[in-house]
Amino acid sequence: MNTTIPNFMTRGLAMSIVKPESIAVFCLTPGGVRLARRLQTHLPLTCFTSDKLMEAGFLPFNGSFGDTLREAFKQYSALVVVGAIGLTVRVIAPLVNDKMTDPAVVVIDERGQHVISLLSGHVGGANTLTRYLAGILGADPVITTATDVNEMAALDTLATQLDAEMQDFRHAVKVVNQMLVSQQKVGLWWDTPLAAERERCDTRGFVPVDSLDALPQLDALVCVTLRDTLPSLPLPVYKLVPRRVVAGIGCRRATSLQTLVELLQQQMAENHFDLMALRAIGSVTIKKDEPALHQLAQCWRVPFELFSVGELSRHEQRFPASDFVRQTVGVGSVSQPVAWLMSDGKLVGNTLRQQGVTITLGVSH
Repeated sequence: MNTTIPNFMTRGLAMSIVKPESIAVFCLTPGGVRLARRLQTHLPLTCFTSDKLMEAGFLPFNGSFGDTLREAFKQYSALVVVGAIGLTVRVIAPLVNDKMTDPAVVVIDERGQHVISLLSGHVGGANTLTRYLAGILGADPVITTATDVNEMAALDTLATQLDAEMQDFRHAVKVVNQMLVSQQKVGLWWDTPLAAERERCDTRGFVPVDSLDALPQLDALVCVTLRDTLPSLPLPVYKLVPRRVVAGIGCRRATSLQTLVELLQQQMAENHFDLMALRAIGSVTIKKDEPALHQLAQCWRVPFELFSVGELSRHEQRFPASDFVRQTVGVGSVSQPVAWLMSDGKLVGNTLRQQGVTITLGVSH
């Protein structure tokens, strides 16, 4: 089996990020401790066990196993219990809330014969983690989600792989995945700028669609695109929007949040981007305490990235400079070099300049 460290992708706007270093392992027996030791040679794990089983590199339970697992449920992106599945279910049952936000939970028997994906298989990454851990241990991966059992992709898995969003995501996942396992024909179309990304995604079960002008016989269509609008089509269409657009922003001090929201929406619309395509906003470090920029990032639930004057100065010659901006922040241009750095030089459209605000967009891949 392949034991390359899995790529736990972002889950979308309302979703967290599973990283290898955010995996907590719980050991209840000496055999469990030995098994965790094997896993530690492949992944940076946080391992917990009881006081009587403590070894170097492990942390003690905070009270009891149940108390520690319940606390970790809120803090870690993935939990691995080396022990009984029934005990694990009883402990986490009151905490289970939403498959879009619950952490991945995986259970392994202490002899390392079976690795079981228990919770958040797709969006949370439990199925991927299960396969990876099973590969390390030479164990049987136990995965029960319908699309995986039928050797098909799933819409929520595809969204996770693409770091993509969709309107009414929960409903769309339910409908599309049910169609896939019911052997209905669900098409998958990639907009030209995103076509290269299909090679790294699991698309089993979807019907490839090359053109929206010549559709095969389908029951529904998933469109992977950054566009704000698509042509009217004679079947149910689900638009999957990867977060790829970045916005470099410069603004006067005390600019209002309303102004920034309206101008960013305007700039996205002028470039025909869906608002869900925004991945991050950025500015110069002198703006690190600008309230409206932080509020804007919170409204869109995206990161707010900051760049030093030195970083921006290295690309300043590419863009028109303003003496006023240079005197104010130390560099002659803000939004354009910020967007340049955030998108690796892939700027889109013209820079917006209104009401003391500049916004430049780029597309990262």
